[in-house]
Amino acid sequence: MELAGSNFEAALPHEHFKQVLKINTRPDGRDLSEFRKMTVNVGSIDTANGSALVQMGHTMVVCGVKAELTRPPASKPLEGLIIPNVELPPLCASHFKPGPPSDQAQIASQLLDSVLKTSGLIDLEKLCVFKDKLVWVLYCDLVCLSYDGNINDAIVMALVAALGNTKIPVIEYDEDSGAVKTVDEPPLNISAMIQKRLVSSTFSQFESTHIIADPSWKEERVTAGGITIVTDEHGVMCHLHRPGGFPLKDQVLQTCLKRAAENGKRLQAILSEVFGSEMVA
Repeated sequence: MELAGSNFEAALPHEHFKQVLKINTRPDGRDLSEFRKMTVNVGSIDTANGSALVQMGHTMVVCGVKAELTRPPASKPLEGLIIPNVELPPLCASHFKPGPPSDQAQIASQLLDSVLKTSGLIDLEKLCVFKDKLVWVLYCDLVCLSYDGNINDAIVMALVAALGNTKIPVIEYDEDSGAVKTVDEPPLNISAMIQKRLVSSTFSQFESTHIIADPSWKEERVTAGGITIVTDEHGVMCHLHRPGGFPLKDQVLQTCLKRAAENGKRLQAILSEVFGSEMVA
């Protein structure tokens, strides 16, 4: 007995996707190399030092940045801290359940932490108020409001845009008394500390024959792993995220790198439209 339409897709999602790809068109009508439209809005959370809302198709992420003062670690007495945390709550998709953070949420948080540590996104020394005594820590909380695949590209953009929107007060520290005082001066813009404007492009692979750009949730379920390529404003790769060591042939990787550079230009144009000359890179 043949299954048709949505019944076929529900019962045999892998076979359904295979049939769809025979005409090189995906279930949502995109070409295999086509990324979804992305929009970015900043400054919508009044209680945060900075914020950004990113929407990419039906995937939506909000990032709020909260700045606090703390003592730096002894190993890095001149550097401030940036601590990202990603939440994938049940409200964003039915397959996420209440309770401790899911593996996917933890991997997403680790991705952002690795990008921050390896890419040189921000000069952390500019977050230092007084050596070995006082630095700023930026808590970056990212919450997925709606999930339809490819959380990685959304959270990288949300993090960069929220940091670009973040302002912190000017602080004076009295070493003798330990007193902290806010100076009546214009706040410091974190955007001026950004050394690279990072964006990311994610790909998955279907049956080792098709490279799928910006996979939706339905596509993530039937494709094998994937990679996220983080590039700067010059199109140079700054970070490669490959969960579980997902194997890729060199030719496939080179194709992904080329498409990531092309997609990066589009995403950089979005950042330029949002921030203009405010974000230094």
